[in-house]
Amino acid sequence: MTQLRIPAVYMRGGTSKGVFFLADDLPSDRAERERVLLRVIGSPDRYGKQIDGMGGATSSTSKIVILSKSTRPDCDVDYLFGQVAIDKPMIDWSGNCGNLTTAVGPFALETGLVQGPKDGTATVRIWQANIAKKIVSHVSMQDGEVVELGAFELDGVTFPAAEVKLEFLDPAAEDDEGGGGAMFPTGRRVDTLDVPGIGVIEATLITAGNPTIFIDAACLGLKGTELQGDINGKAELLARAETIRAQGALAMGLIKSLDEAAKRQHTPKLAFVARPAPYTASDGRSVEAGSIDLLARIFSMGVLHHAMTGTGAVAIAAAAAIPGTVVSRIAPVGADGRVRFGHPSGVLSVGAEASEQNGEWTVKKVLLSRTARRLMEGWVRVPPR
Repeated sequence: MTQLRIPAVYMRGGTSKGVFFLADDLPSDRAERERVLLRVIGSPDRYGKQIDGMGGATSSTSKIVILSKSTRPDCDVDYLFGQVAIDKPMIDWSGNCGNLTTAVGPFALETGLVQGPKDGTATVRIWQANIAKKIVSHVSMQDGEVVELGAFELDGVTFPAAEVKLEFLDPAAEDDEGGGGAMFPTGRRVDTLDVPGIGVIEATLITAGNPTIFIDAACLGLKGTELQGDINGKAELLARAETIRAQGALAMGLIKSLDEAAKRQHTPKLAFVARPAPYTASDGRSVEAGSIDLLARIFSMGVLHHAMTGTGAVAIAAAAAIPGTVVSRIAPVGADGRVRFGHPSGVLSVGAEASEQNGEWTVKKVLLSRTARRLMEGWVRVPPR
């Protein structure tokens, strides 16, 4: 009963962590691959701790990345992301992880999938297979190696590191089954959702980075300044948020019945926004109202995220760049195309290049800077079937 020994790298990307694999090192049979990946992370865990695996028992640390050399002439690597449920035997492949996207370029360079310059900036063209979109990563190189250490600070990450610049190109995403593809699936910038137990609320349903539902914080009886401790222990509040998410998923055409929402937990994401107000971030620092353009919080896998998902930031930038959305009516992008928002761990600035033609808005690119670092490399051990 010898354990399987599979090459892997444990990496932080943005405010998330995950186990990175080369596709050729994993079983080709889909069912066996799923079993192996679940066991790597330590799911399902009825205790909710993932003690017997690499997962960290949060949505931000229960993740899988699979990379391979791209067959597309305009891309260097294909990137597949899996969000692993903690207490269920399920991997959700329906969307991207914007945070771990930050680590894809460095991983591809260090494993030899992509050749970079000895010194300077390597450009890695990424095909995001979950949502069928192109992302360009700009990674610093020195003496033939990826620069991981530096002075760039990212709220939600304790230690500074080297900046990785990302360009999410044409980020209106389609889902993994080829559905969607329009930035506003309903054709409207603001929809009304009739939510049982809550009533009729306004929402912006947008597919940019990942399918995302934006509502005003007041729809949940919130102010927008909340941290995880204010929300994640309140079962009734979380249930209301999930009900809204399910209704939004149905309106976006991502599910055919409300019952399917439980099997599609990773997307769409539900986010709530509010006008700027002062608050204390999770590390005790004060965030002043004048330092941000809006407040934003996002749910991930049924609970409030500790910071902001990378794809959530992409969706915020896109929605802020287009007049008439729930986001832009609070905080349209500035003259420089950027918007600053406050999240539970601090502040993040994102930029978008948007244009209007014949009354139709398109977002050509969203710009985002994060950091990434290898935490451990070697092999993961997996018990045989």
